[in-house]
Amino acid sequence: MASQYCFVLVNVIILLCSLGPNLSLAKETKVHGLKMNAIDGCWRWNPNWRSNRQQLAMCSVGFAGKMSNNIGKDVINYEVTDPSDNALNPQPGTLRYGATMIKGKKWITFQRDMKIKLEKPLLVSSFTAIDGRGANVHIQGNACLRVFKATNVIIHGLRIHHCKSQPPTTVMGPNGIVSLGAVDGDAIRLVTASKVWIDHNTLYECEDGLLDVTRGSTDVTVSNNWFRNQDKVMLLGHDDGFLRDKNMKVTVVYNHFGPLCNQRMPRIRHGYAHVVNNLYREWTQYAIGGSMNPSVKSEANLFIAPKQNKEVSLQELSNAGHKRYM
Repeated sequence: MASQYCFVLVNVIILLCSLGPNLSLAKETKVHGLKMNAIDGCWRWNPNWRSNRQQLAMCSVGFAGKMSNNIGKDVINYEVTDPSDNALNPQPGTLRYGATMIKGKKWITFQRDMKIKLEKPLLVSSFTAIDGRGANVHIQGNACLRVFKATNVIIHGLRIHHCKSQPPTTVMGPNGIVSLGAVDGDAIRLVTASKVWIDHNTLYECEDGLLDVTRGSTDVTVSNNWFRNQDKVMLLGHDDGFLRDKNMKVTVVYNHFGPLCNQRMPRIRHGYAHVVNNLYREWTQYAIGGSMNPSVKSEANLFIAPKQNKEVSLQELSNAGHKRYM
């Protein structure tokens, strides 16, 4: 047990600097005097990573697998030059145009630091990599990013915050105008999505939650992110009655939770979650929870408990008298 905590503490120092995970505990890469985890050690060692951004796609771990379908000679390199947003008529140069309108494989980068305020939820289409490396990109607005019935998606290096709920609306989708019902104020929401890698983002202060994986979404890796200043942080599984989420598989690895997080780090329904090597820096209600008989493998996590509540999980009785972890 002592050696396990030593390993975690060493990597916590790296996490605070680079927010990086290592699913394989034995595989570390030493770069410039630091021990990098498997993801960061895969690309950060290369001083010319900007000229080979697609290298990142082969650095993922966990249930998302390698993002090999996001690379190749047929990838369109798209640069965001305009921080404005038009939800129904996306303009070339904007993030929405690249993430929604361009067909096939695309790798999206940013020309400079920018703040993007979304008019309406932004639908991210399949085979999209949003790569914020090299720029300080803030995204906020109405409901923020939604991966809806899409696959092979990378979301990397963004700051997403202050996302708000919205009544039913219409937005431009990959195949035309899409009608959406009322949307919660989540930073990132996955709906019937698969093979999604969410890495190195900073998420905070949204109206509902920071990350939802719902309605049959699976093969997801959530790594190296910093979640802070939030009540409901991460929800895996739509609701108690949505049985398709039994097939959900999510890896939650080397994320930084806190400070000022209350609950759901994550909260799991039905499916399977591997929660490994994450840092929990205080919480109010509970850290990890589950209901509807999920399978949760929690290992090598570091919990720094607050003074007022040292319970990692919350156990309650359902209406039928069965124990359930919330």
